[in-house]
Amino acid sequence: MDVAHCFLDGNADAVEFCPHESLHHVLAASTYTLQEGDKPSRSGSISLFNVDADMGRLELFHRVETAGIFDIKWSPDGANIGPLLAQADADGYVRIHCLECCSNGSEAKGNFLSEITGEQVSSSMCLCLDWNPSATSISVGLSDGSVSIISLQESKLDVLQEWKAHEFELWATSFDIDQPQLVYTGSDDCKFSCWDLRECPSNLVFQNSKIHKMGVCCISKSPSNPHTLLTGSYDEFLRAWDVRSISKPINETSLCLGGGVWRIKPHPSVPALVLAACMHNGFAVVKIEGEKANVTEIFSKHDSLAYGADWQRGEFCKEGKRSSIIATCSFYDRLLRIWMPESNIFM
Repeated sequence: MDVAHCFLDGNADAVEFCPHESLHHVLAASTYTLQEGDKPSRSGSISLFNVDADMGRLELFHRVETAGIFDIKWSPDGANIGPLLAQADADGYVRIHCLECCSNGSEAKGNFLSEITGEQVSSSMCLCLDWNPSATSISVGLSDGSVSIISLQESKLDVLQEWKAHEFELWATSFDIDQPQLVYTGSDDCKFSCWDLRECPSNLVFQNSKIHKMGVCCISKSPSNPHTLLTGSYDEFLRAWDVRSISKPINETSLCLGGGVWRIKPHPSVPALVLAACMHNGFAVVKIEGEKANVTEIFSKHDSLAYGADWQRGEFCKEGKRSSIIATCSFYDRLLRIWMPESNIFM
C-alpha cells in the first residue's frame, strides 16, 4: 500500500530511518551521481525527511551536498551517543553528521545535519560502513578490498587498523551485535569472512569461498536471534547462517529472490522477518524460520535498480490493521517511496 513518494536530486542508493527514540519519523536518503566527461566527478547528497504515514506525507526539511555517497548509517540507539549519521563516500572519506534537534526533540521541522568530523580513510573509495553497538568504532569497506576499523572519541576519528581482507571491492561489512569483537566482510571475490579485532592485525576466524556463486553484497546479524546471520549476493540468493560454530558457520537455508540481493534489513521487532532490496526484481519481504524461508510480499513499484530499503521503528495502525512502514529507493529513476506491506506481518 503506497503512503507517499518523491524524486531525489540524484541517483538514490540508501535510505535509513533514525532508530533513536522520538526521532523514528526522521528518514535519511543518500545519492551518488557520476558526472562523466574529461574530468569525471562523483557528487551526492543527504536528504532528511519527516515521514507522517497518517497524513500520507513525506516532507523534505534538510539537504546536504556532499561527495558521491555509497552508504549511510545512523548510530545505534542506546549507545549513549547521537543521533549521529555516518557516510561512506567516493572520495575515500568517512564523515560524521550530528542531527541537531529542536528543544523538545519531538518535531523534525527546523532540524538540520551538522558535520562534526571527517577523515580520509583511503585513496580508494569507501563503499560501506557499520557502527559497533556502543558507537565507539566504525568498520569501513574499501574499493581496493581492504577494511578499516575507525574509532570515534570526542568527535575525532582515528584509524585503528586496516588490512587487505579481499581481492576485489568490499561491499559488505558488519559488526556482530552480540560479539562486537567480530566483524564480517563480503566482497566481489565471492568470499564471506569473519575477523577477530582483539588481535592486530585482525585474526581471520573463517573465510567461506564456496557457497556464494557471485559477489557478496550485504551482511546483517539478526537482532532477535544471536545465532543467525544473513547474507545477500549478486547470485540472487538470501542466505541464513548458524554461527554458533563460529569457525565454520552452517548455511541453514537459501532462498532465490530473482534479483541480486543488494541490501537486507531484519525487522527491528518482528523476529524472522527480513526486507531485501533485490536490484532487478524490486523489494521482497521474507520470513525465515529455521530451515524454512518464504517470500510473503513483493513490492515492484520502482522502475530502476532496487538499492535502498529500511523499516521504520514502531507499529502503524490504519483501519484496525497493524503494519510497519517501509522506505525504499531506486537508483536511476531517483525515486523514494514510503509504503506498508499488504500482508499481515505480525501474524
